[in-house]
Amino acid sequence: MQVETSPLEGLVILTPRVFEDERGYFFESFHALKYKQAGIEADFVQDNESRSSQGVIRGLHYQTGTSAQAKLVRVTEGVVWDVAVDLRPQSTTFGQWYGVELSAANKKQLFIPRGFAHGFAVLSPKATLTYKCDNFYNPQAEGGIRYDDPDLKIDWPIDCREALLSEKDMKNGSFRELQPNW
Repeated sequence: MQVETSPLEGLVILTPRVFEDERGYFFESFHALKYKQAGIEADFVQDNESRSSQGVIRGLHYQTGTSAQAKLVRVTEGVVWDVAVDLRPQSTTFGQWYGVELSAANKKQLFIPRGFAHGFAVLSPKATLTYKCDNFYNPQAEGGIRYDDPDLKIDWPIDCREALLSEKDMKNGSFRELQPNW
């Protein structure tokens, strides 16, 4: 497994070793000991999956307080632009974002530690994104930031004027209004 650090502390890109032949391919999508050796010590308790159409933006979502979640994200179908925003007030990269293309073809994974907001844009006709969480979802601790926040200036690789958003994501507040309880 190849481990790449990002400019944001704790945010890691993982590329598994893939064994391919005429029959197809095989790779370990998760191996607790290898991930621990890579510095990822999350105890995952929940797996989630979402399928979306091209032009969809989901997020930016986060959980606060004792409900904060670390996530291990990968794409099993299609291509997405995956984004994480550092919401940790004591972090030297507070308010900064990082994006990476995740796809079924490149098999990359993004580990997002607790204290980050997460979102993605679908670049292919369809995309299926799966992710492990180290904490259970709590609707009372859920928060969101607008995908087009003027302070964050996320460089989405789609025409944001035509993005497909949920009604909930259209109502997300700005980064400046954010008052997380980490």
